[in-house]
Amino acid sequence: MLDAGGLEVLESSLDEFASVLQSSNHTLKRALTDPRLFSGIGNAYSDEILHRARLSPVAMTQKLAPADIRKLYEAIRETLTEWVDRLRSETGEAFPEKVTAFRPAMAVHGRYGQPCPRCGAKVQRIRYASNETNYCAPCQTGGRLLADRAFRGC
Repeated sequence: MLDAGGLEVLESSLDEFASVLQSSNHTLKRALTDPRLFSGIGNAYSDEILHRARLSPVAMTQKLAPADIRKLYEAIRETLTEWVDRLRSETGEAFPEKVTAFRPAMAVHGRYGQPCPRCGAKVQRIRYASNETNYCAPCQTGGRLLADRAFRGC
């Protein structure tokens, strides 16, 4: 397995996490999915983490308040632990046969247009390159819809 050098958040302190998070100024989505910054998060879990923390995927890392950094740190630890436990209970000791990032139990990832389990609003998405970000506007952006970069310049 390739180790890009990212921080293992489940093995880090809040201070270590905050230091890596704010080492450069990126959107939260970009920072969480960068394996050189954080190990093992990826696209699907970053959507779930940001939803749980009630943070916008386009919030800038260096502008986060300490309370938001703590919420994000706790959401990462809770989300990753929960999904590791779920996947282990599904597969037992065997390697999973069907690996997919889209899981029916996810709150927002892969659920564009479906109701948010927290507030009932439709889950939104931003598409860029071959990725997409799924989020709940009322829960994460104060109700503001984010621009979809895939449609710029059209």
